[in-house]
Amino acid sequence: MKNLFHAGRFLLLDMASTLFFLALYLSTDSILLSVALGVALGIAQIGWQFARKKPIETMEWLSLFLVVSSGGATVITNDPRFVLIKPSLIYVIVAVAMLQPGWMTRYLPPVAMEIVPDVAFIFGFVWSGLMFFSAALNAIVALNFSVMAWASIMSIYAIVSKIVLFLTQYATMRYIGVRRRRAQMMPALPDDNPHALPR
Repeated sequence: MKNLFHAGRFLLLDMASTLFFLALYLSTDSILLSVALGVALGIAQIGWQFARKKPIETMEWLSLFLVVSSGGATVITNDPRFVLIKPSLIYVIVAVAMLQPGWMTRYLPPVAMEIVPDVAFIFGFVWSGLMFFSAALNAIVALNFSVMAWASIMSIYAIVSKIVLFLTQYATMRYIGVRRRRAQMMPALPDDNPHALPR
């Protein structure tokens, strides 16, 4: 689960600058001001990492590049949809990373690795599918709906979809794990007569 939360942290950090831009744009109706402060927030996030002497990972640099490039495109075209499309690019990058077979199993507790590694393997691809779907949905909403509609739809979807999948995965793995553990603990009966008492 560590890798999942790690990926989620990048999504949240990326969404921070986008949502900050959105809040400013809806309150001021100024694309230039909103983009400038949104880009400043993206740069400040990297600066904070430098100040704390923490390593800047590739995804963080990529997120900063997308903040600056989408912000620049928004200013040049006077179209806020360029900023709204940016989360789709991040979703795709995370989805591709999650296509690595078995990426999730490495971060499971030992008991889960022993009993349900195959279930975690499958859910790794399910999470990747959710990220690809989220990227497509975000692009469709950003290109076809108003900024306010995008804010309402994607903010609710982003939270609910991930909570639902997380709870589904947890419940499924727990259910299958408990059943398998019980099956392992049941004493084996003699092969020749399943109703016979042990000798």
